[in-house]
Amino acid sequence: MEKFKTIKINMIYKLFATVLLIVSGTMVRAQEAVKNLDYYLSQARLSSPVLKDFENQRKSAGIDSLIIRATAKPQVTGTGTGLYAPIIHGYGYDEVITNGQALEAMLNVNYDLLNKKRINNQLEGIRIQSDSLRYAGQLSLFDLNKSIIDQYVTAFAGQQQVDFNREVVALLDREEKLLKTLTRSNIYKQSEYLTFLVTLQQQQLSLKQAELQFKNDYATLNYLAGITDTTQVSLAAPKLQSEVFSGDKSFFTKRFELDSIKNINLRKGIDLNYKPKLGIHANGGYSSSLVLQPYKNFGASLGFTFSVQIYDGHQRKMQYDKLAISSNTVAGYREFFTRQRTQQINLIRQQLSQTDALFGKINEQIRLSKGLIDVDSKLLHTGDLKVSDFIIAINNYLSAQNLLRQTNINRLKLINQFNYWNR
Repeated sequence: MEKFKTIKINMIYKLFATVLLIVSGTMVRAQEAVKNLDYYLSQARLSSPVLKDFENQRKSAGIDSLIIRATAKPQVTGTGTGLYAPIIHGYGYDEVITNGQALEAMLNVNYDLLNKKRINNQLEGIRIQSDSLRYAGQLSLFDLNKSIIDQYVTAFAGQQQVDFNREVVALLDREEKLLKTLTRSNIYKQSEYLTFLVTLQQQQLSLKQAELQFKNDYATLNYLAGITDTTQVSLAAPKLQSEVFSGDKSFFTKRFELDSIKNINLRKGIDLNYKPKLGIHANGGYSSSLVLQPYKNFGASLGFTFSVQIYDGHQRKMQYDKLAISSNTVAGYREFFTRQRTQQINLIRQQLSQTDALFGKINEQIRLSKGLIDVDSKLLHTGDLKVSDFIIAINNYLSAQNLLRQTNINRLKLINQFNYWNR
């Protein structure tokens, strides 16, 4: 009898110590670095080729604007031509046309006098293109951040699941040793011990599966962030907060504004194509047939060109009609997207509200489960409670803690979605 009491007391102390370990949550990860969400977000930004591509395209657009400005200046070119057309035995090109031989070296200057508005329109087009690239780059960054955050939360949930399963296995492993001793003392039946052993093995298998899932989720996180280091680390708890609701004003609608501005710029370009064009040109140099006083054939010339569109088969109106169709398409997409975004945000806010309402009930369940463990531990000291009942109380507490973690993970993912659409 004394031996049985000693075994029960040892079992109580070990089980109670396990409960304290679970409650405190101080599982130590030996020799593992702790990395947070900001680390993976920054690494993803640095390694993303898409973001670098957009940045390079913007730099290229800046060079295009310099090229356009350069075309607005006088264009100077140097040309040189030479010709010799021999006549052999009366056969050859007509000298009236070819003069037999010719030599020309010219310096030409051309300048469009009425090109200022056209140049400004082209520069405006480049600025619109640059703004579109900036928008596309920012949107790509938002998409990348959303993917990284989602995967980080998933990997963190896997890490917590591993910790939870380890706690359960540790608890059951200690209990198994005690039950084995009590079974040998004929206090418990062999069938009860075998049933418990099957439960332990199931939990050990669940732990292995959880560890494998976490490794896969962690590898996917590194893959998305462009990290090649496969060293196992500990993930810090993500800290996400819902941003202030932006209302109807949205980053996503800016792309429709850019499309509208682009159509306006194109319309101005069409109008400018029908404006009169006036250019001047000048040249100076040497041009001679080398027949008569070639040393006197140095000279210069000055001229102008003028053109205006009179009739082109109403092409201007046709181009206006195309732009009108494009504007209607943009308006349709904008209206559809605005409705979708509003529905999406309302749905997420509703889910967040329902999720937040669960925390009170879950915390109450945790409080009751913990209270039951405290009561059962006192009964165990007096020998008035079966060990299996105490295990059930512990499992109920662990299940409630696991439900709390899963609900919190769901909440973090909803916050990530809300912040994305709330741009």
